[in-house]
Amino acid sequence: MKDSVIIVSGGMDSITLLYDKKDEIALGISFNYGSNHNEREIPFAKMHCERLGIKHITIDLGFMHQYFKSSLLEGADAIPEGHYADDNMKSTVVPFRNGIMLSIAIGIAESNQLKKVLIANHGGDHTIYPDCRPEFIDAIDKAAQAGTFVDVQVSAPYTNITKADIARIGKKLGIDYAETWSCYKGGEIHCGKCGTCVERKEALAEAGIEDTTVYEA
Repeated sequence: MKDSVIIVSGGMDSITLLYDKKDEIALGISFNYGSNHNEREIPFAKMHCERLGIKHITIDLGFMHQYFKSSLLEGADAIPEGHYADDNMKSTVVPFRNGIMLSIAIGIAESNQLKKVLIANHGGDHTIYPDCRPEFIDAIDKAAQAGTFVDVQVSAPYTNITKADIARIGKKLGIDYAETWSCYKGGEIHCGKCGTCVERKEALAEAGIEDTTVYEA
């Protein structure tokens, strides 16, 4: 029974979750909040949903670009290079992004009598992004159930695993990760140097997947 909504960005993690839970998903939702890479990743989200016969919608959150402070919203030159473990990567936090997206997805789920909202945060996000941590997921899951008539649940099955673990799941599912987008700079091709590109390379290598992503020289 298809009883779920998924927040699907078009990145490795959410596309893996899309295929992993495809038999449960009635609707895929992407959010355009004005980041450097939204225009690169959302078409992949739409493409994969259509391939699986899952309805897909994109919701505009332009106010976040206007009022929120984050290097992710300031242009490619503002994106720091290096590893996610570096302190400068904290500049890429978009304040309460997942909270806002999940709140909207929860409302859409209840409006369609759907019982679950899926999100693909993972263990590697915990240090930098507060709204990816287990305690946040637990709190918003409780809020969703308390605040809806149909007791909508927030499900984040990858919360305590790594991106490499997610890539291993994708490998079993036969996902071509060249059909996903990671780079925060949002150029014509992946830069290969920002935190998300570095993390992508490491995850694919650790999972034993040939990386066919096109990177800048």
